[in-house]
Amino acid sequence: MKVVVSIGGSVLVPEPGADRVAEHAAVVEDLVADGCRVGAVVGGGGVAREYIGAARELGANEIELDQLGIDVTRLNARLLIAALGEESVTAPARDYEEAGEALRQGDVCVMGGVAPAQTTDAVGAALAEYVDADLLVYATSVPGVYSADPNETSDATKYDELSATELVDVIAGLDMTAGASAPVDLLAAKIIERSGMRTIVLDGTDPDRIAQAVRYGDHDGTDVVPDGAGAEPTYWADNER
Repeated sequence: MKVVVSIGGSVLVPEPGADRVAEHAAVVEDLVADGCRVGAVVGGGGVAREYIGAARELGANEIELDQLGIDVTRLNARLLIAALGEESVTAPARDYEEAGEALRQGDVCVMGGVAPAQTTDAVGAALAEYVDADLLVYATSVPGVYSADPNETSDATKYDELSATELVDVIAGLDMTAGASAPVDLLAAKIIERSGMRTIVLDGTDPDRIAQAVRYGDHDGTDVVPDGAGAEPTYWADNER
């Protein structure tokens, strides 16, 4: 089974420290031990937003802000690489060909951002499409996809399941400026729709939730089910509890 896990920077590195990074690395290593081929994409999180906010005040334009955010995502990716074993690459992949080749060689590939105007949400979706992954998992700081930001709107509706087209419709109005925060952005949703990639959006602050979703399909997040797919996927890493 090939799985791409996109880990938000605020999930992996909520504050400088090693513990959360080590916990996520342990989950990746366990999935590899189960026989999965794993690609990980790491976001910038709060650190990136702080740098972007400061640079915006200093007059940087949006492309410059994107480049700054990419640099932070690659630093976070290096933290994850440092916590992984010898089966991981030694540096973040800078493009999809490099990441795909690492997976073909049996390594855990790790990416941050790759290009301005493209978030790591989109990088995760594009990597999953490029390597023809069986599953894409977004490990975010919220429990799934909502009709509005649940941190700002008390009556926001959580979706247990969406088609890819419905996902695009739900998030079409989201802010796309550098440093914007959302479980999945619009470009990522459109790539998911185009590729027909089975996707899960979940709260990844407890890394074990990622493992349960990949191994058994068990989670409390949002399933994004491709058009024409059956109600229940058949390719979980382990169907036996």
